[in-house]
Amino acid sequence: MASHGIRDQVAIVGMGCTPFGEHWDKSVDDMLVESSSAATASAGVDLDDVDAFWLGTMGSGLSGLTLSRPLKVDHKPVTHVENYCATGSEAFRNACYAVASGAYDVAMAIGVEKLKDSGYSGLVVPNVAHDGSSAQLTAPAAFSFLAPAYGEKYGVDSQEMKDVMTRIAWKNHKNGALNPRAQFQKEVSKETIECAPLIAGPLGIFDCSGVSDGSAAAIIVRAEDAYDYTDHPIFVKALSFVAGPATGTVDPDYDYTSFTEVVHSATDAYRQAGIEHPRDELAMAEVHDCFTPTELVLMEDLGFAERGMGWKEVLAGTFDLDGELPVNPDGGLKSFGHPIGASGLRMLFEAWLQLRGEAGDRQISSIGLDGAPGKTKALTHNLGGSPGSCVSFVSIVGSRLD
Repeated sequence: MASHGIRDQVAIVGMGCTPFGEHWDKSVDDMLVESSSAATASAGVDLDDVDAFWLGTMGSGLSGLTLSRPLKVDHKPVTHVENYCATGSEAFRNACYAVASGAYDVAMAIGVEKLKDSGYSGLVVPNVAHDGSSAQLTAPAAFSFLAPAYGEKYGVDSQEMKDVMTRIAWKNHKNGALNPRAQFQKEVSKETIECAPLIAGPLGIFDCSGVSDGSAAAIIVRAEDAYDYTDHPIFVKALSFVAGPATGTVDPDYDYTSFTEVVHSATDAYRQAGIEHPRDELAMAEVHDCFTPTELVLMEDLGFAERGMGWKEVLAGTFDLDGELPVNPDGGLKSFGHPIGASGLRMLFEAWLQLRGEAGDRQISSIGLDGAPGKTKALTHNLGGSPGSCVSFVSIVGSRLD
C-alpha cells in the first residue's frame, strides 16, 4: 500500500449534524445551512473564515453550486464528490488532505442527502437509461447472501444466524433510543425483530437500515492550530479509501463471507495510525450496518473478531454499548437511516461527541477524558456498492496527539 498517511497533521475543531429522519418540511438547502451553521458555531468561526469546501452528495446535487448558493459562499472553491455510500467520508478525506498539503488553513467537509421525497425507495437503484430489459438486484437481496454463506462456512445453523442478526438489530436500536438525532428513537424487542416480515432471503424489516434525510459537517484545520479554536480538538490519525476490482459477483471463488475492500482499507488505516491490536486500542467504532449480516462480517474484516468467531462475540455482547468494544454507539444506520452523502460524516460526529465526553446517556465509560486514563481513539467505516463489488473507507481519529 502506497499511502503515507497524515497522522496528527490535521484536526477537527467543529462539527454539526442535523437530526436524521423524514424532513418533508426541509429542503436540501435548509439542511446544508443547518449543519454548516452548527459546525461553524462549534468551531467559533464564520463561513468567511472557511477557505474551501468539499460537498458529498450522491443524488441531491450535481456540482459545487449545490452548496455555494444556499451558503452564499461566493467565489470560493467548492468541490462536489461522490463515491457511493462512502460519499460523506470521501468529502472528509479530501478536505483533510487539502489542509495537510498546506493549500488551505481552514476547510469544511459537508454531506447531505434528501431521499424521502426524491422517489428513492432504498430498493432498486436506478441505472443509467437503457431499454429496461436488464435484471435488477435490490440492495437487501444482494446483502442477504451474506447470512447463509457465513452460516455454511462456519457451521452456524439458520436459527443461530437469525439470533445473531436479531441481536445486532436489537443492540443498534437500543443505542439509537438514547440519541435525539436518530430517525428511530425507540427500543425494539428481540421478538418483534425476529418475527418481522421478510424483505429478501432471511432479512426481515429490522435487518435493513431505513431511508432518511440528513446532513453533517466538519471544520478541519492544521493540528498545530487546533487549540486556537477549541480545547478539545479531535486529531486525524488515518484515512484510507480503496475501490475493489468489482469482480466478486462473477468470481466463482468469492464466497460472500468477507469484503476484501474493507480488509485492505482497515489494514492500511491501522498501519497509518500505528494500531496493532484494534480491538484493544480502539474505544469505539461506527461501522456501515446497512444490513445486520453486514455488521457481522465487518466485525471480522475490521479485525474486531477472529474469522468464524464474530457471531459468538455478537451474542456475548462484546460490541454492546457497555461491551469490550462498543460498535455503533449512536444507533448506526439501523437507527439513523442512510442519507447517503451524510452518513460518513454522521459517524464522525459520534466519534467527535464520544471522544469529547459529550454523548450524554450513551457516553462510553472506557474513554479517557481530559487526560484521564482510558482509550482515546475511534474508528469510522463506510462501504458502498454490494458484496463483491464495493468501495471502502476507514478513518481513525483520536483526542490526543501521539
